[in-house]
Amino acid sequence: MKIISSVELTKGYAHWRNLFDSNNALREEHGVKVLAVGHDKDNENKVWTCIEVESMEKMMAMANSPGMIKLREEAGAKLDTQTWVALVE
Repeated sequence: MKIISSVELTKGYAHWRNLFDSNNALREEHGVKVLAVGHDKDNENKVWTCIEVESMEKMMAMANSPGMIKLREEAGAKLDTQTWVALVE
């Protein structure tokens, strides 16, 4: 299953990307494959990711784990702006 996610940032893209990249081990542990990541052309404070996972449930279990929530907050993600869209193929 492919999922597109977006979130607004408070600490800028470079800071967020550094922490995102450092989190690869947790993503691998949960079977998350990153297909694409980036920001809007005119807004570095809104990032988009496209990932592939076994299921939305598995993805949300990782996203809602205390360690992942803490990491996303440290990265400057405004959690109340995050959206997740599962693509149907």
